Amino acid sequence: MNRMRTRKKNLPPSRSLVNWPLFLLTAGFVLLFCLITATNMPLLSRIVDAGFQFSTKYFGFFWQCELLINFIISMIICFLPGSKSIMGKLQNPEFSIFQWGSMIICTLLAGGGVFWAAGEPISHFLSPPPLFNAEPGSETAISVALAQSFLHWGFTGWAILGSTGAIILMYYHYEKGLPLAPRTLLYPIFGKYAIKGPIGLLADAASVIAVLAGTVGPIGFVGLQVSYGLHELFGLPDSLAIQVATIIFLVSLYTFSSVTGLQKGIQFLSRLNVILAGLLLTFMLLAGPTLFIFKSFFSGLYTYLTHFFSMALYRGNAGLMSDDAWLNWWTLFFWGWFIGYGPMMAMFIAKISRGRSIRSIIIMLAIIAPLVTNFWFTILGGSGIALEFHHPGSIANAFQDNNLPAALLATTTNFPFGFVLSLLFIVLTSIFAATTGASMTYTISVSMSKNGKTTVPIRLFWGLTMGIMAISLIYVGAGSIDKLQSFIVITAVPVSLILAPAIWDAVRITHMKSKQKITKSTRRESLNS
Repeated sequence: MNRMRTRKKNLPPSRSLVNWPLFLLTAGFVLLFCLITATNMPLLSRIVDAGFQFSTKYFGFFWQCELLINFIISMIICFLPGSKSIMGKLQNPEFSIFQWGSMIICTLLAGGGVFWAAGEPISHFLSPPPLFNAEPGSETAISVALAQSFLHWGFTGWAILGSTGAIILMYYHYEKGLPLAPRTLLYPIFGKYAIKGPIGLLADAASVIAVLAGTVGPIGFVGLQVSYGLHELFGLPDSLAIQVATIIFLVSLYTFSSVTGLQKGIQFLSRLNVILAGLLLTFMLLAGPTLFIFKSFFSGLYTYLTHFFSMALYRGNAGLMSDDAWLNWWTLFFWGWFIGYGPMMAMFIAKISRGRSIRSIIIMLAIIAPLVTNFWFTILGGSGIALEFHHPGSIANAFQDNNLPAALLATTTNFPFGFVLSLLFIVLTSIFAATTGASMTYTISVSMSKNGKTTVPIRLFWGLTMGIMAISLIYVGAGSIDKLQSFIVITAVPVSLILAPAIWDAVRITHMKSKQKITKSTRRESLNS
């Protein structure tokens, strides 16, 4: 026995144990996707369109209710005594507040930080949401446009990314020893059958595929944005070749970053993101319509808060079954996108939030991150609205046919040093997308491991895979974002069911933490007496 113990002590550190069934299932899906792309492009287009219609029609209202309830429950948890409990079995956090907040905000904001922040507000300004009876391009449309953008990138969208999911993953993983994987989110319902067996395997696979789609989207958006920017600034053709070249560059950047891990590559990109974004936004705030931006932010926030429930539950003429084109294109697309990110973002947040309380995690995700995002949208998108409001046509002419990539350049070129500012925003867009790609490549690779350790080949595989899928969807969509949006929404269907148990189980865990504190306090008092 002593010899056996000695041998075990002398063994080298354990290597990554790949979860081969999960890898083969998800890689098989990717292979099938690429095979259909290569052999029958019209078939892939029909599948994506039909899947989008099914998803929004039968799950749209459920998603709206799920996000709203999740946010309300998250706020209730913050007032429970147990929310002060420190999670992750660490008394001191691994990362500073700046590092921690940067990684959280940059990972999601990457997809909308530039592309949607410039394009969505001006789109709602020129064509106000149907809930509001606002005249296009009017003063009333300003607060309406920003309020609708705040909804899509606000409290409910951010909260679904981990305010409850991260709590139960941290509890079950760090305190109960269960896997840091999407399957653990189903433990409250299925118990051990969620951890071992086909239920857990399917939950993990659905979550990986959903986050692949959610990350492929921003990579594709950036490909379109950069290609358009290079065309406007340098006269290069806005073509598929430039879009593909941009994506290849992004893949190289975020794959290298994910290989270096959380402490080096991902944290470095997040810090670079925050610094560059802060400098650019400060310049736009000071050089642009400063008073207009502040006034619009608060008026938009007021409209958002006073119409919060009606906006969150807007159904138009769709009823329970959604056939509302505006609702599908905007709100349900964003809800499907954020839901798809949910399990993997919860894993990522659980990984970087050790040593922080339940309350601080929720406040960062569901309050601080949304407000930062909303102000970001006001500076970038609000500047475009100001230009269009005071000089009609300055943005609208370039924005014809909802040309989202055009909104950024039409705005930044009207500022002092417009050429340099536009170029720097293209760089920022690329770094933003690289941050998301690196974080999600790392998280997917962790989910493929049985012991939480990943290998370089696995990270390289998933990094390259996302690039190939982004190129395929841009090609199928002929350079538009339609197929990217549709593919993202389809994958959210199973994931929305996986996230549901976290909503009530997070309350139970927080309440249990409160009782544990009371028990420990009683014991101390009895010992002291």
